[in-house]
Amino acid sequence: MWKKHPKALPFLFLSEMWERFGYYLMIGIFTLYLKDVKSGFAMTEKEASDLYGTFIALVFLTPFIGGLIADRYLGYRKSVILGGILMGIGYFLIGVHDLTMLYIAMTLIIVGNGFFKPNISTLLGSFYSKEEYKDKKDEGYNIFYMGINVGGFICNFFGAALQILLGWHWAFMAAGVGMFIGVIVFLLGTKHYVGHDQKKGVQEGDMPFYKIILFILLPSFVFGAIGWLIKGVASDANVNSSIFGSDSTDAFIFACIPIVLFYGSLYFKAKTEDKRSIGALLAIFGVVILFWAVFKLNGSALTTWADRYTDREVTGTSGKVIAKLKLAKEVEYKRDSTELYDDQFRLQKVNGVVKKEVNYPLYFRNVAPDKLPAEGAKVHLWATNLSQSINPAWVVILTPLIVAFFSFLRMRKKEPSTPTKIAFGLLISALSVLVMIAAVKIGNNGAEKVSAWWLVANYGIITIGELFLSPMGLSVVSKLSPVNITSLMMGGWFLSTSIGNKLSGVLASMWDTYDNKVNFFWVNFALLMFATILMFALVKQLNKVMKERGIN
Repeated sequence: MWKKHPKALPFLFLSEMWERFGYYLMIGIFTLYLKDVKSGFAMTEKEASDLYGTFIALVFLTPFIGGLIADRYLGYRKSVILGGILMGIGYFLIGVHDLTMLYIAMTLIIVGNGFFKPNISTLLGSFYSKEEYKDKKDEGYNIFYMGINVGGFICNFFGAALQILLGWHWAFMAAGVGMFIGVIVFLLGTKHYVGHDQKKGVQEGDMPFYKIILFILLPSFVFGAIGWLIKGVASDANVNSSIFGSDSTDAFIFACIPIVLFYGSLYFKAKTEDKRSIGALLAIFGVVILFWAVFKLNGSALTTWADRYTDREVTGTSGKVIAKLKLAKEVEYKRDSTELYDDQFRLQKVNGVVKKEVNYPLYFRNVAPDKLPAEGAKVHLWATNLSQSINPAWVVILTPLIVAFFSFLRMRKKEPSTPTKIAFGLLISALSVLVMIAAVKIGNNGAEKVSAWWLVANYGIITIGELFLSPMGLSVVSKLSPVNITSLMMGGWFLSTSIGNKLSGVLASMWDTYDNKVNFFWVNFALLMFATILMFALVKQLNKVMKERGIN
């Protein structure tokens, strides 16, 4: 696999694998930690989803500035190392049970990712500018993407075992250890980066950095503050009078306005030969926002589905093995003082205080009567965050098949263009939502738990869409970006991811407002189908731009 690719690829592959080990371990348990009444912060679904959405949005917003600083001042290598160290420290601190410390840790992770994420991807792309590697760029990004998901797969097993054995803090610390291993591996490959880590500096026509601070970053903070303070119309469903569902969402949307305008200005101020390429990238950025809005539900709404609506009981030999590996929690079927939830699993709080009742553990509320254990019996339930390993497992399984499929088409000169792959990725992703609609109907809208195979099938289909879209997006940015703003445009890709992530948080925070969960998933299906139609409408024009640049 490695022989036909640059020698730096294995080091970048392993660095990204360990970095994603830390990130996805943290993401896999983040909302569960926030909602944990005993050891977390006892947040409701809306509160946890809103904070989750804001967090993952900001994580992918900072690559805008991180890419810019790397392009002009630090270079890719120093930026990756700095970002990795900040993220590692953040993971170690996030499990400290203090709300202020939680926000400090989140800030470190957000800033660290801004330096790490766009620059390791751009560094990889720079190796494929050589003639001998040009036709293997998509394949190289697919391999790199598989590294991301190897880390994303194995991390949840560590997270589950450490959380069950030692608690949340130790699980978050494991994420930090993974991040530091990634930095060490990256340093070991330093000799292979020579000639590909050059700072481009400020080019003629570039906006000076002080102007970026004055005209983009400062306005973003000001707009964000305005978004936080400005109020809409109060109602029973919108007590705090927010415009878009919460104060943090209002602030984020307003803060994005100057940055979006900045990317628009890149098109209008670009040289004639660069205009069409930048325009094509901006069009793709706009469309994929809706993909990320649905895809990133894996850490919120789909984690809730795994926790509340999925049969997680393990029995027999497999149950004993999983329990011995500390990947399953033991729950006793008996009445005791517990948190009060309504029939839609909504946590009941009065003035911020969780209400209590005497009842059986929450898991058993929607277990079919004939499947309930005997009074006092103990059952083993696999840890909820293990569901987060389904998607990366599919990526690891399917990536070689997808790479082989496109290689087969390439040899016969029938390989679709990158924009065409993205369009089909959106369509396939939309089809995955139909699986969850069927799952809701099978479970009688949550009245009975359903098999975990529904989640496996959903993730399997959306993973195919992801492999058609996400690595292709990274590839097309490195192909079409003008040389002097490559990292900046990579930051634009992550900006679209950021906006999509925040929209995902908004969608997830609406989970409790849908008494019939089918309607929640129909909304997701409609969003993806709209994106699909829009992308297919753009494909012809995008292909034309690609052809003009002599790339596919």
